[in-house]
Amino acid sequence: MATGSSTQLTRQIGEHLVAAKLGRLGLFATPFAGNVPEFDLVVANASGQSLLIQVKAINGPSWQFNASTFLNIEMVGNEQIVKGKKKLKNPNLICIFVLLRDDEFYVFRAKDLQTEIAKTYKGGVRPKNPQSMHCAVWPKQLSKHRDNWPLVLESFA
Repeated sequence: MATGSSTQLTRQIGEHLVAAKLGRLGLFATPFAGNVPEFDLVVANASGQSLLIQVKAINGPSWQFNASTFLNIEMVGNEQIVKGKKKLKNPNLICIFVLLRDDEFYVFRAKDLQTEIAKTYKGGVRPKNPQSMHCAVWPKQLSKHRDNWPLVLESFA
């Protein structure tokens, strides 16, 4: 299990790698050191237009989530029944996931992540902890979003 300091370093490295990449694309990016739950970077272009970006970095093989963040899940006894997608606060929020070991970047919108989780998360009875809504998203699931930097640039158009 990751320690608090290694988790903080992973987050920090991911945010700064993304900020540096955005700088190379001609954008200004400022990280918020984990103090804002909905986003990690404020990004602006030379005209002063801005947008928010969520960054998730990992050292390991997959990004971890609670499926109930994205899906309506009803518990009937010990069984989970997926009732569909939740309404997201900001479905168009740009997310950039970073796989640190290879400096791989996956660029997409929050609604794309929700769609991926909805495709793969199944209800039913969890064997160890029926209440667990843990899910994982793997780089191969996001492969079509790899290095999709035009999404960020087009968001300023």
